[in-house]
Order: sequence, then C-alpha cells, then structure tokens
Amino acid sequence: MITDRQGEALSGTNPVAAELYDQAVEAFNLYRGDPVALIDQAIDAAPDCAMTQIFKAYVFALATEPEASRQAAALVKELKSGQLAEREQSHVAALEYILKGNWTRAGLQLDLHNAAHPRDMIGVQAGHLVDFYRANSRNLRDRIARVLPQWSTDTPGYAVVLGMHAFGLEETGDYARAEDAGRRAVSLQPLDCWAHHAVAHVMEMQGRAEEGIDWMVSREPHWAGDDNIFKVHNWWHRALCHLELGENEQALALYDQAVWGAPSSIALELVDASALLWRLHLAGVQVGHRWQAVADNWAIHVEESDYPFNDWHAAMAFLGAGRDAALQQLLANLRSRCAGNSETARWAGEVGLPLVEGFVAFWRGSYTLAAERLHPARFIANAFGGSHAQRDTIDLTLAEAALRGGLHSLGRSLANERLALKPRSLINQRFLARAAREYRPAEQAAAVGLAG
Repeated sequence: MITDRQGEALSGTNPVAAELYDQAVEAFNLYRGDPVALIDQAIDAAPDCAMTQIFKAYVFALATEPEASRQAAALVKELKSGQLAEREQSHVAALEYILKGNWTRAGLQLDLHNAAHPRDMIGVQAGHLVDFYRANSRNLRDRIARVLPQWSTDTPGYAVVLGMHAFGLEETGDYARAEDAGRRAVSLQPLDCWAHHAVAHVMEMQGRAEEGIDWMVSREPHWAGDDNIFKVHNWWHRALCHLELGENEQALALYDQAVWGAPSSIALELVDASALLWRLHLAGVQVGHRWQAVADNWAIHVEESDYPFNDWHAAMAFLGAGRDAALQQLLANLRSRCAGNSETARWAGEVGLPLVEGFVAFWRGSYTLAAERLHPARFIANAFGGSHAQRDTIDLTLAEAALRGGLHSLGRSLANERLALKPRSLINQRFLARAAREYRPAEQAAAVGLAG
C-alpha cells in the first residue's frame, strides 16, 4: 500500500501522485510555493485518490473567501459521491462543518480525527487552523500536545508540528516554552515561517520590540522570499515592533514596501493591510490614499462573506476610504446573517456587529458610543478568530476612544491594564501619560454605562 511521508495510507494513488501530494502538503505546511498547482498535478496523475481532493478542499475552505468556499463545496460534493475510507469520511465530515459555518463542530470532529490518526499531517494542520479561526487558544496548544508524542525528529514534518505547538503555547501565555519550541522548530526547519511567527508573537506580547526587529531581520531570507505566501503577515509583525518604539515612519515604509508592496485580493493579506493602516491612523499618521486600494480589494469578498473577522477588517478600509455605501451594505449583511443558525451567524451578531459599530462610531468622532460598543465586545471577541496580537486593535481603539472622548478614568484604567502586560511599551506609556494629565477622579463613568 502506498502511504504519505508520515505513513498514512493513500488509496487510489500511484507513486507519482503520492510524491506530488507530499510536495503539496509540505508547501502548505511551510506556506511556500504553490500547493494548489502541485495538488492539481497529483489529481491529474491519480484521479481516484480521495486525499488529493480532500487536501485541495481544505486549502480552499480555510481561505475564508466566498469563491474559495464555493470551490471547496464542489470538491466535497464530488467526494461524497464516491467510495471513501474511514479516514477520508472523517475529513469530509470536518470540511462540511467548516463550509456550513460551524467551526467549533469542525474542530471537535478533527479532535476525534487526530486521536485516531495522530500523524495525519493534513488533519493536524487543518485542526490547528480551525482552532485559530475560532480563536480557541487552549486547543491551539492542546490539540498539538495530544499528537506530538506520536511524532519524533525522524518523522518528516516534525518541525512543523513543533512550530504549531509553539504558537499554541504562545496564545495560552506560556511564553518561555513557546519561544523555546519555536526556536527549536526553526533550527530543524529554517523555512518554517509559522514557527518563526510564533516567536515573533512571543516578543510582541512581551513588549520586546527591539528583539522582535532583530529576530525578523536576522531570519528575513527564510520568510520573505517571493514564493512565501506568509511573508505579508510577518512583515506586519515587524511593523508592529516599529510602532511599539514610536517609529511610525518605518512602519509606514514597511506598509508601502512590503505589506502592500504588491496589491492583494487575498483576504488574509487584506486583514494585515487594514489592521496596519488602522494602527497607523491611531498613532496619528496620515495614511491618505492608501485606504482606497485596500477598500477596492475588500469589495469582492464582503457581499457573500461568512467570516465576521474579515468583515470587521473590511469595515476599517471602507471607513478610511469614505465608502459609506459599501459600509452600509456590510452592516446590512451582518444584520441579515444574524438570523441564521450557524456558528458564524452567532459571531456576526454577538461580536462582528458590535465591533463594526464601535469602529464606525470611533471614526466619526462619537467616542463615548465607541467605548460603549467596544468595552464589552473586547471580552468576547476571541470567539470569532485571530490571535491576541490581531485582536489588540480593539483594545487600542477603545483606549484611544476613552481618551479622546474625555473618559479619562477609563482611559487611565486601560493604560494601567496594558502597562501591566507590557511595561516597556512606548504606546502604553503614552496612554497613561495622556490619561494622567486630565484624570478626573469624580468623573461619572456610570453615566455612559461603563462603570460596571
């Protein structure tokens, strides 16, 4: 029987297709090259191999883009019409949950799948990404902890799995172990940009901005190549380090040269572009026309979007570009989707809508309203995806709204909270200094519903 590099059976295949499948999986693991082109070659070489089509369906389903989701759904429909082995049926079940907007059900399905097939690399990576998209920090760590004992340094892909564990450790606040695991992973596989970015996250969360820049620069040849489809996010991380140091012009230059060096319509890259422009705006940088191109490229995703995390970032671009009609359509879509019964419908109503409304209020200068929307939303925003670093845009905006809106006791409290986590952060120190200058102990926070 032909197997993949980790020893899992590949039914309906041949040696040529199996090798192409392994190459495609490795490309996806490392976010380098073109996994879709490789898997298409594998499908052509062995049309009856279900795992090649399952892999392609995951690549599309995990893109969080409407057109990609349609392509994934077509692949799943075709797969269900054939004879599938138990492992293949398990994958299809997980894919169906993703495509119906039920990410937690997909994660639970993949929990069981990983228990039965701990060295199924596609199952492990898909599960890890599902945990990321639903912001389940515990399972980002524990999913990998459950399977890691079944891997060894001799198993192809071990470093990739170790890098996933590093990210899960970081998202659960175990920073020392996360950094150790991430550094070990990149020592074993220097091209593993996910492990590299796990270490970058540790440095971001601990306020080690200078070290973060050194880390990014020293390893740039490994993560910034033209064939690296994760490079934009890593450039985003470096830009955050510059913002922490008050080096706003350097962050803006990175936006122009790298984050938006080549305009993109990929949702994951648009998220980075919107988030960086918004943070630059909060820092007082005039970003001007840059919003327009990002808003143009968000437009193709929004009408049929079923991932509110993306909608929130699209709203930033529409606000910056003055696209009120597009913004109103986005809000209408969010309100319409609230009536659905999927998990993403609940995210739309409970998290997406308050966040977008809060950001709209902030942009329009209604700072008290912005604080009212964002203060409660930040505690549940981890229900709908992203990392702690990505969701920190909410807290930054809330703190800025509090200070601009004259809610100085709230602003001071938020600055104290941020400084407790990152005492060396220049941004946080400036928040506290601004709040302290105008702090009013008698301020009536209860009047705006913020006392509790």
